[in-house]
This record gives sequence, C-alpha cells and structure tokens, in this order.
Amino acid sequence: MSGQCQRFGRVVRQSREAQGWSQEQLAERADLNRSYIGEIERGDAMPSLATLAKLATALGVTLSALMARYEQLTSA
Repeated sequence: MSGQCQRFGRVVRQSREAQGWSQEQLAERADLNRSYIGEIERGDAMPSLATLAKLATALGVTLSALMARYEQLTSA
C-alpha cells in the first residue's frame, strides 16, 4: 500500500498505544475485527470513512482530531 496508508496506520498505532490498549481492546471498542486493526496499523488497508469514525470514537477523539494527527505526521 501507499505511504499514506502506512502513515495513517502509524497514527492509529500511536493513538492505541497512548491509551495502553492492545489491538484486541481497540477492536472491541471500535466494533471491528482485530486482524483488520492490524492491517490498518501495518498500512495494508485504508479504512472507510465509517471505519475512521468508529476508530476516532473508540479512541475518544473527534474524527477531525484523528485526521489532524495524520496531517501533522505527513507534514513533519
């Protein structure tokens, strides 16, 4: 996948780890499959807008805040 997918995956992983959660815990909170979380974090999958919203809600941030973290990583 593209570098964009890898960078977004890094944002998800960093956000999850900041909560002290495993992939399983994030998957449960977001109502997603654990293996799909792994694919996102590795940059093997780019989630849909609906999935992005689930991830943001599970992580306790707004969708715009999650995307801002991605944008900060890309501009660094």
